[in-house]
Amino acid sequence: MLWELDASFAVIGDVQFLPGYCVALTKVRGVDRLSDLPRAERIRYLGDVDLLATAVENVCSARDGSYRRVNVEILGNTDAFLHAHVWPRYGWEPEALVGKPVWLYPPDNWRDKQYALSAFHDSLRSALEAELAKLATSWRA
Repeated sequence: MLWELDASFAVIGDVQFLPGYCVALTKVRGVDRLSDLPRAERIRYLGDVDLLATAVENVCSARDGSYRRVNVEILGNTDAFLHAHVWPRYGWEPEALVGKPVWLYPPDNWRDKQYALSAFHDSLRSALEAELAKLATSWRA
């Protein structure tokens, strides 16, 4: 876990073929989809997703000059709990994939040990934690 937010837990992804990939996991047990939350809770959760996406954008754009944008996805097709994927996108991605959904990357990207979260990513993790702390404090004020 990177940071506990108001309505979610911000975690760094277990794969990092796109460095900075993170997920916002709802704190509400038994919630399968966004529409399972009452409207006020939905707005709180989406606010957390926005905060996490901003942190990923700030960190990744500062660390890599070919950073392009962040993609935010709430899919839920595999894991039956509410979570939002926050994917940084880069100019160095393969031409055939750079403008496509991340899910079109080869399945091996999710299993290849070279992309697994490890000590190699400690500085990235630290930068994301620091940015989340800064944003969480300033956005609540």
